[in-house]
Amino acid sequence: MTPLADRFIQLAYDPGISPKGGGLPGLAVLKNVVNSINLFGIVAVVGALAVSLGVWAWGHHTGGHQAEANGKKGAVVAAGAALGLGAANGIVAFFSALGSQVH
Repeated sequence: MTPLADRFIQLAYDPGISPKGGGLPGLAVLKNVVNSINLFGIVAVVGALAVSLGVWAWGHHTGGHQAEANGKKGAVVAAGAALGLGAANGIVAFFSALGSQVH
């Protein structure tokens, strides 16, 4: 039977794994695919924002309060999606750096 302190040392073992580029083939292709997905997302958000703003304007001018409210919600959601898509790389880099500080 191992002492309790030895069990905790085994739980805290550092496997020595860290992200490293160039280890597997296809990294450049994967980055290109993810960049393209991000571009398609941004283009879709532009379309969603245009439609939402149109619904908001149409609802305001026709007195359709429900359409106006839905247009406002759509505009806010599209703006949030644009923020998330634009900041995705920074958010992942921030939390990756934060996670690498855990010992």
